[in-house]
Amino acid sequence: MDGFERRRERKKESIRRAALELFSKHGVQKVSIAEIAEKANVSQVTIYNYFGSKDDLLRDVVQAFMDEIWKEYEELLKSDRPFPEKIKQLIVKEAKYAETINPDFLQAMMSDDPHIQQLFNNFYEKIYVPALMTFFDEGRKAGYVKQDISNEALLIYMNILKDGMRPEMFSDQQQNVRLSKELIELFFYGLLEKKTEEDA
Repeated sequence: MDGFERRRERKKESIRRAALELFSKHGVQKVSIAEIAEKANVSQVTIYNYFGSKDDLLRDVVQAFMDEIWKEYEELLKSDRPFPEKIKQLIVKEAKYAETINPDFLQAMMSDDPHIQQLFNNFYEKIYVPALMTFFDEGRKAGYVKQDISNEALLIYMNILKDGMRPEMFSDQQQNVRLSKELIELFFYGLLEKKTEEDA
């Protein structure tokens, strides 16, 4: 990559980070290209040249956001922490994101936009599902996950939860925090062999 390409990529990343910060704080609808340009210290024309439109920028930001979050989750899942501690940390992370992400941005990430849906489907099928299956195999071997729950049943359960999510369910910040925490607790603790006082 030559100097021009490096500068171009730095500008794109600056725009991406500015858009993510503004979308997360204020939502997509309330943020203009002019505001993103000002925060990224570039012209509006530069944003249109690099990303084409606000919708295309949103898709790029959603992909970057998913990649960023997944790095944190992957690091946790692959860590040497005990299985119950990993679950606790997953719940903490879910609540943190629900608390800091503007509901409008969350709804935009769950929209009917075919490009965004494809991003999520690819992530879910190629990254999320295989990683969780490995995680639950780890839990089975350690005696935490019920031995009689097959991966086939687990996958069906995961798909039911995924397909049941609707953007309108996440329109309020406080509700987002509560629902995110409740759903992930229901998902994980419903699969455990036992939940001792130490694990609670």
